[in-house]
Amino acid sequence: LQKQAMAKKLIGGFKWMSSFDIHPGGDNIVCSAFDRRISWFDMDLSSKPYKTMRYNNTGLRSVAFHKRLPLFAAGGEDGMLYIFHGMVYNDLMQNPFIVPLKRIHAHKGAEGVMDLIFHPTQPWLFTCGVDNTIRCFTEH
Repeated sequence: LQKQAMAKKLIGGFKWMSSFDIHPGGDNIVCSAFDRRISWFDMDLSSKPYKTMRYNNTGLRSVAFHKRLPLFAAGGEDGMLYIFHGMVYNDLMQNPFIVPLKRIHAHKGAEGVMDLIFHPTQPWLFTCGVDNTIRCFTEH
């Protein structure tokens, strides 16, 4: 930061990025976009996405990793919440393992899920929406 030099530029291929989060390990980034895409970047592999997923019918507003568990989630403008298993291995020769787990109708309204965040230690996901609610989703 002192030199103010750009170290890496990631090329997502989407029009409007809405949110991103850095994996706790530091070498992976997940991005959400208003053109309905979730892109996973492995910075050790390439400046282009390792995997691009399209699960939503409308734009995605927010995305977040869990800080301790192999989970990440994305929330959409239609109120849908998508939860994924995203395992990153210590072995650099092994690619990340990404599996969709759950689709939840989280919020009602024209703009749906505005933001989301995982609890730091528990497998709980908090979301806020334009319906003026904050909701907590747990494993039960």
